[in-house]
Amino acid sequence: MSVLPASLPLRVSHAARLRGEVRVPPDKSITHRALLLAAMAAGTSRLRSASTALDPHSTVSCLRALGVTVEPALEAGQTPSATGPGGLAGAIDWIVRSPGWLGWRAPNGPLDCGNSGTTMRLLAGLLAGSHIAAELDGDASLRTRPMRRIVEPLRAMGASVEAAGSDDRPPLRVRGWRPLDALDWSTVVPSAQVKSAILLAGLAAAGTTTVREAVQTRDHTERMLRARGVAVESGQDRDGTSWAVSVEGPTQVPPLDEAIPGDFSAAAFWLVAGAAHPDAELRLRAVGLNPTRRAALDLLRAMGAVVEEQPDAPAAGPSGEAGEPRADLVVRSSALAAIELGPADVARAIDEIPALALAAACARGRTIIRGAGELRHKESDRLVGIVEGLSALGARVELEGDDLRIEGGAGREAHGLRGGPVASHADHRLAMTFAIAGLIATGDTSLEGAAAAAVSYPGFFDDLERVRQ
Repeated sequence: MSVLPASLPLRVSHAARLRGEVRVPPDKSITHRALLLAAMAAGTSRLRSASTALDPHSTVSCLRALGVTVEPALEAGQTPSATGPGGLAGAIDWIVRSPGWLGWRAPNGPLDCGNSGTTMRLLAGLLAGSHIAAELDGDASLRTRPMRRIVEPLRAMGASVEAAGSDDRPPLRVRGWRPLDALDWSTVVPSAQVKSAILLAGLAAAGTTTVREAVQTRDHTERMLRARGVAVESGQDRDGTSWAVSVEGPTQVPPLDEAIPGDFSAAAFWLVAGAAHPDAELRLRAVGLNPTRRAALDLLRAMGAVVEEQPDAPAAGPSGEAGEPRADLVVRSSALAAIELGPADVARAIDEIPALALAAACARGRTIIRGAGELRHKESDRLVGIVEGLSALGARVELEGDDLRIEGGAGREAHGLRGGPVASHADHRLAMTFAIAGLIATGDTSLEGAAAAAVSYPGFFDDLERVRQ
């Protein structure tokens, strides 16, 4: 796995064609949750093919500071490596030994969440229902991200949550309380992280905790709780205006062995590369296709992308792929056409919007992406980053409030993108989006901050070089 200098721009030149097979790294969102649920359980859990990206490493570091043992599962004579089972880069098997949620110890200092909003939000939910107090902090970028959406419901449940930054921004100091008060909470902005933080706290509450969302967000937490025998109710409200998810507490979570499927968000970049490039055929192996995660695939197909699904049986093991379906995906060069995305589409494909914006720049016609304001609160203001980066590469992109308008080219024969200097703004998804754009654009693209890709996809640039021809 190559390591990129953080300070030097990376040059990506046009690829004559794209061919080959990519095994995307393990799902980062599922890895976070598997680690946290294993730490809640009293006993030993094994996580197979977990992500080694920087964000899950932040979760590992925080759990170790709470007295949870997290160590590589090594056979005799093996040494730790960033290459996991079957030579899969960016994967590792973890053994997690925990005294259980109620046996955690107070850390000696702040828990460093790095750049990981998932770590901070979900761990805050767990700490709210614990017996200890801890401070959650992170890097400069994480300190700018909004936390009020978890602070308010956790306070309403009885936990003490104090924010050092203005507008309830990190660092957060959480003092747990058991039992918490059960809660019926409607989210202002649909967010799987906010939902998960409340549900995890609900496991320490007396009674039924319910989260209501305007649209259903990714359901990894619900699936993984069910795999552990926790009763989770979910479905459309009677009035049809929201999606409701409920857990009954207090309840214990047992240890479990499970495997992590390939990250769909990572696969999305290659789906766009294969569909938008004029001479491409790529196979993506063992990609997780959770129904609440695959919206970007369905949207690309609506644009005309040719993508074949070949369902894959789960790997052998006590619980398969964390209750998640998976498949091989084969994508080929396609004539893309513009579509319109509404706020519900954005919520379902929030992490893939930068890649979809690139696809729109290569499509025929005008694509409109409405209600994408949540992208302003990621590792960077992704709306601004998308406009700046794609414009620098010759695309016609406008931002009106929280709506993107992208004028595409004339199909795959004349996408109109040309190489130039672009910046990732230290955002992993922007870094990968503009690197893929560099494969499609004429000439050379100079990508500043390319090293940010390692946050979620440590081997991304190795895979990029392997498929370009």
